[in-house]
Amino acid sequence: MTLLIRGGAPYGERAADLLVVDGVIAAVGSDAATDPRAAGAETVDAAGLIVLPGLVDLHTHLREPGREDAETVHTGSAAAALGGYTAVFAMPNTDPTADTAGVVEQVYRLGEQAGLVDVHPIGAVTVGRKGERLAELAAMATSAAQVRVFSDDGDCVSDPLLMRRALEYVKAFGGVIAQHAQEPRLTQGAQMHEGEVSARLGLTGWPAVAEEAIIARDALLAEHVGSRLHVCHLSTAGSVEVVAAAKRRGTDVTAEVTPHHLLLTDERAEGYDPVFKVNPPLRTRADIEVLRQALAGGVIDIVATDHAPHASQDKETEWDNASPGMLGLQTALSVVIATMVRTGLLDWRGVARVMSEAPARIGGLTGQGRPIAAGEPANLVLVDPEARWTVRGAEFASLSRNTPFEGMELPGRVVATYLRGRCTAAAGAVVDRAPAEAGRGV
Repeated sequence: MTLLIRGGAPYGERAADLLVVDGVIAAVGSDAATDPRAAGAETVDAAGLIVLPGLVDLHTHLREPGREDAETVHTGSAAAALGGYTAVFAMPNTDPTADTAGVVEQVYRLGEQAGLVDVHPIGAVTVGRKGERLAELAAMATSAAQVRVFSDDGDCVSDPLLMRRALEYVKAFGGVIAQHAQEPRLTQGAQMHEGEVSARLGLTGWPAVAEEAIIARDALLAEHVGSRLHVCHLSTAGSVEVVAAAKRRGTDVTAEVTPHHLLLTDERAEGYDPVFKVNPPLRTRADIEVLRQALAGGVIDIVATDHAPHASQDKETEWDNASPGMLGLQTALSVVIATMVRTGLLDWRGVARVMSEAPARIGGLTGQGRPIAAGEPANLVLVDPEARWTVRGAEFASLSRNTPFEGMELPGRVVATYLRGRCTAAAGAVVDRAPAEAGRGV
């Protein structure tokens, strides 16, 4: 297959044609259109559009197996493609838990069958995510899924000895432990951020120190054993200080922030609408400002969606009983544009860094997050930077509707997504593979 993308602006810079041949970028610039291989190519008019490397999400919940009423690998993959993603990492809080080679291989194969994005399973750190004994880390690492990221996300690996052993174990195959930083004793019964709003609403608070203490402990453990630590959904100004200090010491620690923690504050809880209940909770305006600066400055390495779909019966209930979590795949890029690009904190190369290149590097992917250059895989997203759109959860590809951005007008919109040169989403619609192609993993 040959594709000629005309007039797009890689990284928002000078317009340049891109020639794609058999899933690889063959030429960039003035030579692309005149290349003999361009004769008869499918042509895409990308004038006025930004061309970025396909986005990579290091933190996605696809719910399958076990909660197919909330999401499946296929519907989550569709949402990802529509959001500009070409690769996602699927968290292990499924039923059964993704703590064995068999389960991670099942998720991996389902991703291949969907064929819309590369789906990389994350393995659980402990059996059943119960925090009692290590899961089959080596078996998952050597499985067909080749797992390199391990997490008990949704629960913290709170036992320091288990956390140390996990950090030591994954060193053998270049793995990384992604920690959900939440000291359980400090957050029993917690419903939202501990502060003025929680006191006014009478809801049990989730103190910032419960996150910061675990990050500090684990950074010291990672430094001690010489292993890699990744901090999931960092949410407080104090956590930024802890990560910055660890990096200054030379600790191999990385961190992510979610789009919702870049935009929404704990004041959203004032209407007791459970769509705004999330873990870690929405924090304060002061926290948001620090998080944005830390992302721009590199203390926080990446944006990860923490896409967490929930069936209506789990979300449309009273606040106390509602499951925490928010949709994110189809809104993430627009929220980053609103909070980071429109504010001048990131340029388009910066967006590529935090939403594609760095997530791919942390997750150990070699074919994703690559430069837009000849010889590189054609994992690409075309973005209209001037478009504005209103969020309507009912129009999402996800099976769930729990978006906190419902009714908001957001800037920038994905026009098309290409996975190794094949269009997976265009004009707001998924482009599924032909039935004959299904299951090939191409």
